[in-house]
Formats: sequence, structure tokens, C-alpha cells
Amino acid sequence: MCGNGLTGLHGDRTNKTSVLRRATKRVKMYKLDLPLDLKEVAAIERRRNREQQRQSRIFNAKVRTIGVDVEVLKCQVAERKLAENKEKAREESFDADRVQSDKVAQILEVEQDCFARSLNKKVQEFREQMQAPDTRREFDLYDPDALKKDKPARVSDDDPRCGPASLQKLGGEDLNKQAREKLQEELTKKWLTEQRQERERLQTQSKYADNLCDKKRVELDERALHLARMEEDCRKAIDLATENFNKAQAAEVAERRRLEKQQEEDDNFAEIYNHLTGDILTENPDQAISWFGPQRVVSDRWKGMSPEQLEAIRHTQELQRQENERLKEQARQLDAEWDKQRNLAARAGMFLEEEECSVRKHLRKGLDSYNQQLAREQKAHLQYLEKEVYTNNPTAQYHCQFNTTSR
Repeated sequence: MCGNGLTGLHGDRTNKTSVLRRATKRVKMYKLDLPLDLKEVAAIERRRNREQQRQSRIFNAKVRTIGVDVEVLKCQVAERKLAENKEKAREESFDADRVQSDKVAQILEVEQDCFARSLNKKVQEFREQMQAPDTRREFDLYDPDALKKDKPARVSDDDPRCGPASLQKLGGEDLNKQAREKLQEELTKKWLTEQRQERERLQTQSKYADNLCDKKRVELDERALHLARMEEDCRKAIDLATENFNKAQAAEVAERRRLEKQQEEDDNFAEIYNHLTGDILTENPDQAISWFGPQRVVSDRWKGMSPEQLEAIRHTQELQRQENERLKEQARQLDAEWDKQRNLAARAGMFLEEEECSVRKHLRKGLDSYNQQLAREQKAHLQYLEKEVYTNNPTAQYHCQFNTTSR
């Protein structure tokens, strides 16, 4: 319907133009002096030119722009990737700091556990040696061997505590003396065996715990020594490289100074010779001292500074040079420490990148399987559309009715 409307509008305009042309020809043919509407003719010509320009813009594929601006989208994607990379680098640096802090915390925790175990062991040894239960005042109240230590009502038949009124000593008693003594010996032997076994078991457990603690402490010490040795090797290598570089720099500076000094000495000798052969400096050097004080001299009689003054200046320059070398050495050590931190951060980043690659591969496999399933479903849907839905294909005459005007 829209195409038919545009076609009708264009046909109406074409009819108006043709009528105007025929009227113009008729006026020329019959030479009638009829006035023409110049405004209407100009308006028609202006609409015709605008229509041609519009068609040139719409039907030209190189000028026409359909959709979004791809360049702007690419710039936005690049900016977003840059921001994500910065955030990722920041997170990686934080992760490296957290890993380093966790390692230090683990080492401190192990050291604290060893210290607590050693302290508990010393406290237990002090209690066993200095605070034995039998040294307490109330030990007789809960002594497990109180009955063993207590004297019986009758020790023997000749016990002086057993009088006639005690009913503990009767004539002809103690017939089971041998059995009683044998039973007592067996009980004593049994108690001694149990006590020895208990003591051996406690000693074995204590030795086993001490052995495990010693092994763990030795392992931690070996690990700490290994790390310290590696750090010392790296420091020695850096110090050796720094020392070689410093030696080369010092040799170069010394050679340059020697040449400069030699040149200066040659110039000084030449200047001294020129002055000595002249008529100005042949007088007494004391004449250069000014009347205003020893610190002031007469410029036209002064022969230069004394060796002591020159030595003081050279000494001050040497102190300044040593201070500059010390500052340079501190800066080199600081740069080496920063390089070490950057290497640690780079290693942590490589580890995280490998882990991310493995996760990305796993996700890629899942996405490929899902895409294959979608492709099969789309293929089946296209076959259904081609065979069941789209059975009436349009002809060339159907397509020719479009794109005839710009409206």
C-alpha cells in the first residue's frame, strides 16, 4: 500500500509537469500573451532537483550509512579493554601482596607453635622436677599409696601395740603367714611391673613427640637456610655486577681526571714559566699581603694559593665525591630491590595467566558443544521452514515493484 501511494504521488507530480509543458507549448504555438506562474514553475523545478539528490544519496551504496558507527564502537571496546587490563594488573599486584603476606604469616605461625610447644615442655619438666605431688602438704589426703604406706593393725606377732585388750594377738594365730607373704610379693611385683610399663610408655610417647618436633624444626631450619642461601647468592651476584660496573666507572673517571690533571699541570707549568720569565712576579711574595688584613691580598702581586689551601680544597672535593658515591650506591640498592619485587609480581602474573588459560579452554569446550547443538537445531528449523512454511516463492515481477522512487 505504501509503494502504491508513493507511485501515485509521483504520477500526480509527473502529470502536473506534463500539463505545464503542454500549456507552455500551446502558448508558444498560438502566440498568446498569457502570463506564466513563475513561482509554481520554480517550486516544481526545486522539488525535481531535491528528488534527484535524494535518489543519488539513497541508491548510492558507498554514501549510504545503515546501522551503527563501527569505528566508535571499536574505540569504546578498546577503552573498555584498557580499563579491564589496568584493573586486572591492580588485582594481580594485590594478589601477589596477599600471597607474600600469607607465606610470612605461615612461617610466623609455625615459629609460634614451636615456641609454645617448647614452653609447655619446659613448664611440664619444671612441674615434674620441682612440683612433685609428694612434696605437697595435703599429699597424704589423696595419696594413692596411702594404704600401702600405712601401718597395719598388727605388724607382727611381736608388735608392742597389740596388748591383751586389742584382740589382735591371740595364741596360735598367723597360720597363713607363708601364703600371705607370697601374695604380697606377687602384688608388689605386679605393681612394680605396671609402674615400669607406664613409665616406659610415657617415655616412648615423649621421645616420639620430641622426635617429631625436632624433625619439623630441622625441616623449617633447612628451608629457611635454603631461602637465605638463595637470597644471599642473588645478592652476591648483584653486588658483583654492581662492583664491576663501579670499578669500570671509577677507572674511567680516574683516567679522565688524570688526563685533566695532567693537562692542568701542563698549563700551570707553562703559566708559571711565563710568569717567572716576566718582570711582574719576580718580587717577594710577602708583598702581595694587603694592609687591610692577612685574608686579603693585592691582586697585581698575588702569586696564587699556598699548597695547604690547595690540599684543603682537594680534601673537600674528595669528601663530596665519596658522599656522591654513597648516594649512588643507595640508589642502586633501591633499584635492585624494586627489580626483585617486579620479578615476583611477574611470576605471580604468569601463574594466574596459566590458570586463566585452563579455565578458558574448559569454557570453550562447553561453548563449542552448545554451539553444535544450536547448529543442529537451527538446521532442523531451516529444513522445516523450507519444506513446510515457505512453499510460495516470490517471482522477479514481485521484486521489480520496489525501489522505484526515494519515498
